[in-house]
Amino acid sequence: MSTYTKVLLSGDSNGRQIKVVESGSPGTTIHTAVAGTDSLDEIWLYAVNSDDADQKLTIEYGGTTDPDDLIEQTLPAEGGYVLIVPGLLLQNSLVVKAFAAEANTILINGFVNRIT
Repeated sequence: MSTYTKVLLSGDSNGRQIKVVESGSPGTTIHTAVAGTDSLDEIWLYAVNSDDADQKLTIEYGGTTDPDDLIEQTLPAEGGYVLIVPGLLLQNSLVVKAFAAEANTILINGFVNRIT
């Protein structure tokens, strides 16, 4: 039987919002998935745009190959949280990174359900 444990995103070990400070690849580190292939990380990410203009956010989900590893979404100006990664799975120490059209305008928060 599988066990689910809620853990913080490794990009901020205190559970605070992670500011996307990069405007290109490689992006700001959001989370590094569990090592090996015996466990899985179910990743949930939400983003908010604090700028007064719409901003494009790119998530590098375990790699940087376009379009295989990229999740892109435009976030509305000064809007609320938007679901960006809806519980997708990752493992084997792959890294989730993010960059935005303009640095320091997007904040990411979320959590991981670690499945062992």
